[in-house]
Amino acid sequence: MAANAPAISVQGLCKSLGGRPVIENFSIDVPAGHVFGFLGPNGSGKTTTIRMLCGLLTPDAGSGRCLGYDVIAESAAIKREVGYMPQRFGLYEDLSIRENLSFVAQLYGVPAPRRRVEETLERLGLAARARQLAGQLSGGWKQRLALAACLLHTPRLLLLDEPTAGVDPKARREFWDQIHDLAADGMTVLVSTHYMDEAERCHQVGYLAGGRLLIHGGVDEVLDRSGLVTFAVAGPELEALAARLRGRPGVEMTAAFGASLHVSGTDAALLERSIAPFRADPKFRWSTTRPTLEDVFIHTLAEAGVTNS
Repeated sequence: MAANAPAISVQGLCKSLGGRPVIENFSIDVPAGHVFGFLGPNGSGKTTTIRMLCGLLTPDAGSGRCLGYDVIAESAAIKREVGYMPQRFGLYEDLSIRENLSFVAQLYGVPAPRRRVEETLERLGLAARARQLAGQLSGGWKQRLALAACLLHTPRLLLLDEPTAGVDPKARREFWDQIHDLAADGMTVLVSTHYMDEAERCHQVGYLAGGRLLIHGGVDEVLDRSGLVTFAVAGPELEALAARLRGRPGVEMTAAFGASLHVSGTDAALLERSIAPFRADPKFRWSTTRPTLEDVFIHTLAEAGVTNS
């Protein structure tokens, strides 16, 4: 791979499964050493895209390179330099942590496997639990073991398919600290997630829906490009307020956020006029706010006419 070349650069990738288009005209560049977050509804094509990029699925059309290799003609070479962590835990629950890692190291033909396993145990904080059976681990520790298995062969690209689903917040934060440490060392990471706080920790994000990449870029760039004007309103009976606001001119979206309601639209003047009567009500406290990624993605889905099914 040439110096300063993107770790991933693909154009026009398409894939159908069972006669149904799953990915259409997918194009993206991901710089080396970046963390790229894939977001989107279930069935949007995130997993299929990840599998095409790591050589597990062959695109029906399109072209590009991953780690300097052609994604179609050199998929076997890509697989050797990629660590892939699927959604489901795939290691042996009746083996210990060390036994699982030793087995994986042998499968990959890792040089000096014993030393490499011990280094990985230390790096991922697993050394003290090395003799524990994988089946006895909590979700967070299983996730850490799965990540360790992905790193044994020193990959240049890490592909993580919803790695923190069902994991508690503390384990999720620790996992993301590890991901950023890896990226700081030069590893490129692609991760699919449903969590907006995780997306905000990525260098770039992309939103897939209906097999299409609807939006991508840095988080600030995505928020600025959306054109959304958003107000936050606090007070009593917010559900009733949302019902009254929906359908008014300029009100394109209302969404509850904890104890407040976000009211958004792209025509600032029209939105201001529609909310003006409600802003005069003293029981509500209004303020302007920056749209969230969730605001932007819901708005993007609506604009694209894609339903979350």
